Amino acid sequence: MTDYVQTLTAESDHGDVRTPTGMQSARVLRNRRLLVLALNLAALAALLAGLSVVFGAGGWSVTDIVILACVMVGAPWTIMGFWNAVIGLWLMHGARDGLAAAAPHLDAPSSPIREKTAIAMFLRNEPPTPSLARVAAMRRALDAAGVGQWFDFYILSDSDEPDVIAEERRLFELHREAFGAGAVYRVREDNAGFKSGNLQDFLDRWGDGYTYFLPLDTDSLMSAEAIIRLVEVMQVHPRLGILQSLVVGTPATSAFARLFQFGMRHGMRSFTMGAAWWHGDCGPYWGHNALIRTEAFRTHCKLPKLPGAAPLGGHILSHDQVEAVMMRRAGYEVRVLPLEGESWEANPPTLLDFTKRDLRWCQGNMQYWRILGWKGLKPMSRFQIFAAIMMYFGAPAWMLMTASAAVKVAGGDLADVDLAFGVSMFFIMVAMSLFPKIAGWIDVALRPGGVASYGGRRRFIAGALTETAFSLLLAPVVALRITLFLIGLVFGRSVIWGAQNRDPYKLSWGDACRGLWPQTAFGLGLTALLAAASPATLPWALPVLTGLVLSIPFAVATASPALGRWSVRRGLCAIPEDFTDDPMIAAARSLSPAPGSASPARAA
Repeated sequence: MTDYVQTLTAESDHGDVRTPTGMQSARVLRNRRLLVLALNLAALAALLAGLSVVFGAGGWSVTDIVILACVMVGAPWTIMGFWNAVIGLWLMHGARDGLAAAAPHLDAPSSPIREKTAIAMFLRNEPPTPSLARVAAMRRALDAAGVGQWFDFYILSDSDEPDVIAEERRLFELHREAFGAGAVYRVREDNAGFKSGNLQDFLDRWGDGYTYFLPLDTDSLMSAEAIIRLVEVMQVHPRLGILQSLVVGTPATSAFARLFQFGMRHGMRSFTMGAAWWHGDCGPYWGHNALIRTEAFRTHCKLPKLPGAAPLGGHILSHDQVEAVMMRRAGYEVRVLPLEGESWEANPPTLLDFTKRDLRWCQGNMQYWRILGWKGLKPMSRFQIFAAIMMYFGAPAWMLMTASAAVKVAGGDLADVDLAFGVSMFFIMVAMSLFPKIAGWIDVALRPGGVASYGGRRRFIAGALTETAFSLLLAPVVALRITLFLIGLVFGRSVIWGAQNRDPYKLSWGDACRGLWPQTAFGLGLTALLAAASPATLPWALPVLTGLVLSIPFAVATASPALGRWSVRRGLCAIPEDFTDDPMIAAARSLSPAPGSASPARAA
């Protein structure tokens, strides 16, 4: 199979159809997708065959059928992540020219910038000081690189809290010079369409003046080199509509954020590389830190209002992937740069903030049911929309499977079950779910100086082990919260798309109890059921039960400022930027002093 994959990595010039930019063979991409489909179906078939051995020996009960159905819903996305990571790791360390195969657009030569770009930061009721400091730091970096004249900054506020708006205006006027002569601050009178509506208003008013625009969230930061590289690639490929950078977390002092982003740092690298190999011209767009061709986006990516009432009708909330498939439908490619390249964001500081953000994305993705049938979407794009929906259905599938297994145990229906084989299947699935991160660790270990960039071998191993335990505790907590939220959506319940907490803070026991009591109650109920019916099964259920039962103290502990300070001192779950003092991050911090000190962005 390695020879076959190697053949698919090589491009063909035998007169077949190319992708819109002309940089890849459509036939080669189609064959890669067929290979990935075959690998995923084979793995899923093997898993279902194994489960049939475990549960089907003594005949099929109702709980057996439910468990099998849940695996069919939830497992495909775990399996797909596994294969993406396998392919990504092979491209990074096993294939000849693996990067070129996954990202042929990186062959674009460096060239002088000759087209204007608007860099737009979107604000929504969040403290403006750190956001405007990031804008000032990026402005300075672009000027220092000698390309500042090609970039203008727009600070686009959707805030509706008078105090926040007043502070935004004050800071912008006080430090206008730091943002450049062409900088604009604008606040909308309403929040119609949320961020996509804010963006559309910007395009309608100012889009004519720019070939490209680069959207930023309030926590986004990019170096001049990263921005310039995006522009260079776009200039070479006129049919490239969206070019997404690989975004990583900035150094954090919250223990939760440090643990989370350590895992994401490794999981995303191999996953993104592998996905880019077969997604090709139908790449991802994550809504920020991406360069976009202005006229193509304005003409082809204006979002319609979905029929019906909220939460599933009305304005499209999770807009980014929808805009990506619309861009591809219009004949433009959407690509990702699957390399870390000084493109950052901040991560949620507590478990409750993390799940709140996840529920926002979940609600938005559930609107995609009405998008699946849109005319003209590419088959790959339609699959991406479907996958974005189904990944959230994996959570209730795993929760229902857990409950069904507990019922089966409580009913004494284990006589014909091959428990040893079943436990082996369980650990295989856990390993597959963790493999994107494991592939990231292997990548670091194989890269010259990789482990040293994380503070050395001991720190890196300690971080990997700690984050793995963290992930195992976090997974059932998040899965149950998504399950309950999806049930609420059926009855019209929705989340509020407001400001997000991005700065670390101490989570109170009361807030943790109000947010996580269902997880605790469900975990205690499962534990009591298993303890009464089959105590021998408790050790095998610990990965799920521990996360649920301890969800409240887990949330409080990982938000503890003391634990955060300790992890910073020890370098636990540190990332390379914790040790290098990256000049871009340092500049943004220097322009954003701690609360109570002087104001942020001083003029250059």
